[in-house]
Amino acid sequence: MIANIAGGVFMWAVHFLNKYVPEGQYGSFGTFLAVVMVLPTIPLQMVMAQQTARAVAMQTERELAGIIRFLWGTTTLVWLVGAVLVLCFQRSILEHWHMTEPVGLWITLPVVLLSLWMPMFWGVLQGQQNFLWLGWSMMSNGIGRITVATLAVVVFAAGAAGMMAGVLLGLVLAVCLAAWQTRTIWTAHKLPFDRAGLLKQILPLFLGFVGFQILFTADTILVKSYFPEDTVDFYVSAGTMSRALMWLVLPLASVMFPRLVHSAAKGQQTNLLGMVLLGTAVLGIAGALGLSILSPWIVPLIYKNNYVSVVTQILPWYVSAMVPLAVANTLLNNLLARPASKLMPASCVFLLSMGYLFALTQLHGSLVTVLQTMGVFNLLLLAVCALFTWVIRPREATEPHVTTAS
Repeated sequence: MIANIAGGVFMWAVHFLNKYVPEGQYGSFGTFLAVVMVLPTIPLQMVMAQQTARAVAMQTERELAGIIRFLWGTTTLVWLVGAVLVLCFQRSILEHWHMTEPVGLWITLPVVLLSLWMPMFWGVLQGQQNFLWLGWSMMSNGIGRITVATLAVVVFAAGAAGMMAGVLLGLVLAVCLAAWQTRTIWTAHKLPFDRAGLLKQILPLFLGFVGFQILFTADTILVKSYFPEDTVDFYVSAGTMSRALMWLVLPLASVMFPRLVHSAAKGQQTNLLGMVLLGTAVLGIAGALGLSILSPWIVPLIYKNNYVSVVTQILPWYVSAMVPLAVANTLLNNLLARPASKLMPASCVFLLSMGYLFALTQLHGSLVTVLQTMGVFNLLLLAVCALFTWVIRPREATEPHVTTAS
């Protein structure tokens, strides 16, 4: 918890640099960052956390080595295809986002690659319950980001591209540290594994956590397409402060998930969900009230004076939408960690996120309208997760173990 919050503070501190970049550049940085945030990093990390926790419990680490290398190669290949497409259509992308300089987009490409690698190693650390080095990797990400971004923006006036350069170096440090600490697993002699069984295990996690991540991050990209540059700056500012609230409570679910997977694999009972759910709700509500009440004093400390009026107006809507999302995340982690038939709840979450994307394309008359739409869908997500947790209980089933292929 302490390491996650400390790393989040360093990563969040880069947003203070908005005072040193021209108008519109901060919104561009927020858009590039949103592209990275909307990647399926949470699903990748949770898949690896689940597989590692199961491997540790069942002593099948050599099959895990094969799974890691398979996912590593697959994500790299997907990134390569995507990078080629982005470079081919970069002019259209920049025009759609009302940008002229391609440097920030170019830097974003390796950022995306490392953002796909990092959750795999973080997931292994999380599944091992090696929170010491997971925490150090998180903090190195934030320290590298703020150090390089400050140098690039303040000394070289590099704008959004310089801020993204900080993101890149932070990721390099985090990935190298996490990869080194997990090397005994992914460098081990691998054994073949049942890919069909693996797919059956990870598909619900992928659908469920992709749906959550879309609800968490997709709004910024769409706002960038529909609103002027200065308005996007205001929106990104409120979003940055509101998502800081999420980073305060997300570690609770991150610690809970591998413990639930391990307990489920061993057939053990635990009351961890109730404690984490209560802590998430209390911290989330208290943080939302604090930000809403103190925003007239907090916003001027971080952002330019002309941001205060708009940001303080939309911030209560934003943080209010984050609270049900945080609580729903805890329930979703619980659902997807247990050995039950969980494809149905995961599919419902994913379909809900698709409805959310469609709603945002239709309901964007103002920033408040966007945030109200987000709040409604986050409440629906909470209702869906609560329904499958306490009312429609998925039937218990033994998940297929990823065995050595004959």
